[in-house]
Amino acid sequence: MPEGVKEPIRRAGGALADAALRPAVAGATALLDLVNDAALELNDPKSVEKIARKRGLEIDSFTELREQDLKVCDRLLTRNTMKWRTAGAFEGGAMGALAMVPVAGIPAAMTADILVIQVLSASIATRIAYSYGYDAKDPDEQLFIQRLVHRSFMAQAAKAEPLHKTAQAAQALKGRVNWSAKLRNDHQLAAALEKLMQHLSPAGSRVSVKSVAKVVPFVGVLVSAGLNSAVLGRVASEAQRYCQTRFLCDKYGLPLPAALATDPDDNPEDGTP
Repeated sequence: MPEGVKEPIRRAGGALADAALRPAVAGATALLDLVNDAALELNDPKSVEKIARKRGLEIDSFTELREQDLKVCDRLLTRNTMKWRTAGAFEGGAMGALAMVPVAGIPAAMTADILVIQVLSASIATRIAYSYGYDAKDPDEQLFIQRLVHRSFMAQAAKAEPLHKTAQAAQALKGRVNWSAKLRNDHQLAAALEKLMQHLSPAGSRVSVKSVAKVVPFVGVLVSAGLNSAVLGRVASEAQRYCQTRFLCDKYGLPLPAALATDPDDNPEDGTP
């Protein structure tokens, strides 16, 4: 994880006057270090070899896994998809909280978030390739991994606008005491939350601006956590399906299906994604 991504977040933590927001910055910084460790472990084929030996397989190299049955390779990834989805949710939640911080805000959060998910997407696809005996450095594997990373980037791009609107609403509500028509019109998220909380409150009671302001940051956390969990879950599912299909095609001398050999998102005119 480049220092250029970490440094703005560290500076934001030092500049924050609001002590309540500092844990969000500290959590995001610690998360980047954790991602580094996770990526190193996922990209190491020796980790797969170690797991295989614990499962009773006598292998000298991960490439020997191609001589096993498909179900043997599948077992090496048991419960990993759920683990990676959970990791995506935690990462997204941390970056969603960071996006609410005035000093660091959306730019630092989105920069770090996009990079983290791309690193994890590539690392997850790499681990899955190794688990089926394929070298992730092989050109064919690299091409497929790059496609997955590109798709994860496009999925994350859609998150920028709702996060931006959530951060704007959080800033507009900060320090406000009374509602106004302009506040509701300018920040429809706040108005929607007011209505929702009104339905959940006792009849006749009013929902204060302060009450809504406390809830808004959680919207950013939930949006970011949910999307990142889905992105990493999709990456794991597609990578495993691709490796399973390639494994069986190689084992029985069959051609790889055209749907997996080409990317439907590629531009048919110039061949670029």
